[in-house]
Amino acid sequence: MKLDSKYFDSIRTRRKATRAEEPPQKPRCQWDGCEQPGVHRAPVGRNAEGQYFIFCFEHVKEYNKGYNYFSGLSDNDVARYQKEAITGHRPTWSIGVNKNAKWGPAQNQARAGAAKMRDPFGFAGWRMNESRQQEPRQRRLKPLETKAFETLELPASATSSDIKSRYKELVKKHHPDANGGDRGSEERFRAVIQAYQLLKQAGFC
Repeated sequence: MKLDSKYFDSIRTRRKATRAEEPPQKPRCQWDGCEQPGVHRAPVGRNAEGQYFIFCFEHVKEYNKGYNYFSGLSDNDVARYQKEAITGHRPTWSIGVNKNAKWGPAQNQARAGAAKMRDPFGFAGWRMNESRQQEPRQRRLKPLETKAFETLELPASATSSDIKSRYKELVKKHHPDANGGDRGSEERFRAVIQAYQLLKQAGFC
């Protein structure tokens, strides 16, 4: 390379002296009459999301004390906003809801008829008949329910009418008036009533 090349002329060994960079000026506080620099943002309010006032530290505290996002809204509007805020104000759809509950009895019957499949060999019918012939599973009794049946001297498979008739029979038998105020009969009378009430609340009668 030649020493008198034009490229050497553009090479500088010393940088130009530049003025000292001035720090950027901070915006002034927007509070009326304040000359302090504004370094804190405060939201403008409802329907102005993303917009902010610029205040100094003292005035942003003063502004926040009286700030109310729901100012001017009724209680119903506030409640609706809070409910919609749970989902981020986006529409939602129900999940896991029984679809048949949305239809009336006539529509459900029509849909059930439309959903019937053809079964020329009767496989589905055989399966349904087999399931019908099976005895229904009995509910497993709780300890108090078992004791109630024992108090009424009935098996666990007793029907509602059996329970009611036995209850009337035992009440008449152990009523204090029929036994001359016998303490043992009175305690038995109370136990029968409690057992019947328990079975009634459990749905057995």
